[in-house]
Amino acid sequence: MRRSPVTLGGAERLRAELKRLKSEDRPSIIKAIAEARSHGDLSENAEYHAAREQQSFIEGRINEIETRLANAEVIDVARLPPSDRVVFGATVELEDQDDDSRITYKIVGEDEADIRRGLISISSPIARALVGKSKGEVVKVDVPAGQRSYEITGVRYE
Repeated sequence: MRRSPVTLGGAERLRAELKRLKSEDRPSIIKAIAEARSHGDLSENAEYHAAREQQSFIEGRINEIETRLANAEVIDVARLPPSDRVVFGATVELEDQDDDSRITYKIVGEDEADIRRGLISISSPIARALVGKSKGEVVKVDVPAGQRSYEITGVRYE
């Protein structure tokens, strides 16, 4: 399996979720299963089946996070040399050439992407268009509605 880039903050969030799943969620679901078992006939025990389903979800998520962390290439953006060039982990300020609106994105790993928080995946069309470009350049991005042009007005590493 190939290594996947992840920011230091993204790796820390995954580790925190893994710790919570193992130290809080897993023990509480084991307790819930034991309590549901004590109620007798398991074939008609909805609490038991719901708890087992939740346990399956938790174990699956633990495995998924452990695999992602094992295959992660953690990149500490703060240690990158300052540059006007867009690379993984950069925070990029853009000005839409069509309506002069401004937007800021941070280019992150696929597991960290959250467009509502301005975090875009390195594999997204806009990130692919931005990577390798520098402040002052205009990039064209194919979007569902056609093509948009953005000027890179700032590049930060934070």
